[in-house]
Amino acid sequence: MEGSQNPTNPQNFPQQETTGVGAQTPGAQEPQPGQSQSQQTQSPHNQRSEQNYAGYYDESALFPGMTRPQKEEVLLAWSSPSRPFKKHNRQFYSTVGMIGALIAFILFFAGQIIPVAVVFAVVFVVYVMNSIAPGEVTHKLTTYGIRVEDELYYWEELGRFWIKEKYDKPVLYIEVGRFPSRLTILLGEIPKEDMQLILSEVLLNEEPPPTSYEKAAKWLHDKIPIDIES
Repeated sequence: MEGSQNPTNPQNFPQQETTGVGAQTPGAQEPQPGQSQSQQTQSPHNQRSEQNYAGYYDESALFPGMTRPQKEEVLLAWSSPSRPFKKHNRQFYSTVGMIGALIAFILFFAGQIIPVAVVFAVVFVVYVMNSIAPGEVTHKLTTYGIRVEDELYYWEELGRFWIKEKYDKPVLYIEVGRFPSRLTILLGEIPKEDMQLILSEVLLNEEPPPTSYEKAAKWLHDKIPIDIES
C-alpha cells in the first residue's frame, strides 16, 4: 500500500502520525498481556487527574495506594459559652419546684420511692443549669474534625447538623456516633450562613425528627404555663 511503512522499523514510529482506529496517542504504552481494554486505554485527562490526585494526597512511595499522614490544620476557631444560658426570675424556680414536689408527692403515695429521688435530682439539675452561668470554651474546625477544647470529634463519626435559634442566638447541633450523642455549640460571632456553607462540604444539613424527650418537653411546655425551654 502506498505510504505504508514497515512497522518493524523502530525509526518509523516517532515520524508516524496516524488517525483513526488503532492509532496511538503520544505517550501511550503498549498493551500488556492480561490487561482489559479499559486498562490498556487511558486518556490524557485521566492521566492528569491521577497526577493531581497523587500530588494532593501525597501518595506514599513505599506503599502503593497508601497516603502519607497529614498534619492537623486549624481551618476556623472561635470562643463561645459552653451551653445556651438565660437568667430567670424567682417565679421560674418556684414553679419548677412546685411541679417537682407535686410529682414526687404523687409517686411517694404510689409506692414509687426510686422515681421520687429521680424527680428531686432533675429539679436540682434544672436549678444548677439555670442559675450558674457557663464558662467560655474554644471551638475549632480542623482537617481532622471538630475540637471542643481538648476533645476531638472526627469527621467520620459525625452525622447530620442543623442550626436553630435559642435565646435569640444561633446554636449548632451535630449528631455524634459516641457519647455525647449530640454536640451543642454556640456560634458566637460566626455568621450562621458561613457555618452552614462550611459544614455542608462534609456533613448533611438536615434536622432529625424529635426524640421522645423532646416530644415530652414540648407537651409539658404546651400544658404548663412555664418557659421550660428557657
